[in-house]
Amino acid sequence: MQQWRNLKAVNSKKRLVIIGAGGHGKVVADCAESMGIFDQTIFLDGSFPERKLIVDWQIVDVAENFFSYINQGTFFFVAIGNNDARRIWLEKLNKAGAQITTLIHPNAVVSARAVVSKGTLILAGAVVNILAYIGKGCIINTATTVDHDCKIGDFSHLAPGTHFAGTITTGQKVFFGVGCSVIPNLNIGDEVIVGAGSTVIEDLPDRVTAVGSPAKIIKRHAVKTEVT
Repeated sequence: MQQWRNLKAVNSKKRLVIIGAGGHGKVVADCAESMGIFDQTIFLDGSFPERKLIVDWQIVDVAENFFSYINQGTFFFVAIGNNDARRIWLEKLNKAGAQITTLIHPNAVVSARAVVSKGTLILAGAVVNILAYIGKGCIINTATTVDHDCKIGDFSHLAPGTHFAGTITTGQKVFFGVGCSVIPNLNIGDEVIVGAGSTVIEDLPDRVTAVGSPAKIIKRHAVKTEVT
């Protein structure tokens, strides 16, 4: 069962708790409101109590107190643009037993035969085609296209206007800047960054930055050490 197709039937009263009240948080809340399935939307953010409002949504607590809001009728969403930070928060929520939702704008087109994993955001004008797979905690941003048989790794971000042709596979935590294009049948490694407006025409290994048309590798990144 795909959660995002069945959310309306879960409970009669539903509350959405958004972690992160920055610019991306506004986009997330606006998307959730357009779906029309949540009775209340609130934010948890480190700016509380100095800041208690984002547009017309309430910031009610700091994010570290999220456990106080876990109950049957409450769903959580992490609205943090940074891939690493989003992963950390999603894993923390999952470990605590919070219900993590998926948000898909009603003006996005998602095939009934695509898979969209929990904690992912798909915004207006995006298209996800048949047999595409979108991993956990991804951002498929405004007017982005993910064509047939693509596989987008967990905690990745495809910025507005990114276009993936068919049968592209990415690793985890990739970032494609605004207006990128990727030709079919490529493999993209973990933690790859592709600069805005670039055109990718060949495979990219793990942990590199590539820019240009065609995209060329300009930087290689060290493996990050996890802090425990």
